[in-house]
Amino acid sequence: MNEEYVLPLVDISKLQSGKLDDRIEVAAALDQACKDVGFLYLKGDQFNFKFAEDLVHITKTYFEKDLDHKMEHYIGLSKNHSGYVPIGEEQFSGNSYDLKEAYDVNYDYQGAATDCPLLGPTLWPNDDAFKLTVSRYYSHLRAISEQIFRAFALALKVDETFFDAKIAHAPSQLRLIHYPYTPEIKDAEGIGAHTDYECFTLLLPTAPGLQVLNKQGEWIDIPIIENTLVMNIGDMMEILSNGKYLATKHRVKKVSEERYSFPLFCACNYDTVIEPVQSAESAKYQPLIGGEHLFNQTAQTFAYLKKRVASGELVLKNAVPLSSFGIEEHTESQGASA
Repeated sequence: MNEEYVLPLVDISKLQSGKLDDRIEVAAALDQACKDVGFLYLKGDQFNFKFAEDLVHITKTYFEKDLDHKMEHYIGLSKNHSGYVPIGEEQFSGNSYDLKEAYDVNYDYQGAATDCPLLGPTLWPNDDAFKLTVSRYYSHLRAISEQIFRAFALALKVDETFFDAKIAHAPSQLRLIHYPYTPEIKDAEGIGAHTDYECFTLLLPTAPGLQVLNKQGEWIDIPIIENTLVMNIGDMMEILSNGKYLATKHRVKKVSEERYSFPLFCACNYDTVIEPVQSAESAKYQPLIGGEHLFNQTAQTFAYLKKRVASGELVLKNAVPLSSFGIEEHTESQGASA
């Protein structure tokens, strides 16, 4: 861990190496950071931050459009939970919501129709430049996530290819999030702190505001470091590691300036059984279906899905309450999603 930073900084460049020892070296650093904190900075030669710059630019252009235009591709119209998310759509507790809007991009699955509610063609706006730029960033980061999954396999002492078949058609979601600066409500509280549902998240933020709950139950501010991404452990990796890594609660404090945030939530295939991998210890977690958990958690937060659940149109199976993973904070706090 580099003492200059509030979080560990891991260089993943050697995950591209043809030498197993190089990849094991990165896996060991990743393992230590995830055991110690569960949140870290990533840097690496494989990151193309020109793609990130283009993503930020096209996203700003999109969110400048009027609400009627954006609502033409409202997420509630999609078949695989993709599209525009207006302010107030996400509700984590009661009627509270965070001050943000988003555009959600799922794995743009073009194969045969499935029963998986998160798998299908992405609902795109009528903007070829937007689709090209966002798809390029998604594909770029998803390829890097595959290298990171292999590093986790090494860290968890299973075959390096353990996750390969389990992530081929994963409903990994990229969110383009806009936190507007609204002076008259700049002190408005957001939603409660939360963990991410998937295995891990790769986050590109444009401004400070992210806070992380450390293992002492204290909230710490996470500053921006140029040419890095922020990574955190999610619910599914907590289970896969049998609690070796804990899903880390986080929030965004009160918005004091316009902010954009781009998390890629890295998941396994919809039907993957998420359970502790080979371990000398007995399993501390019950198995769950990856996509089922992901959809259940999503359906407990998005207004259009909550309405379908309430009406009986949608029935959730084996759903666990939100924030069932990770450590607890010392006191009640409010925040917003990454």
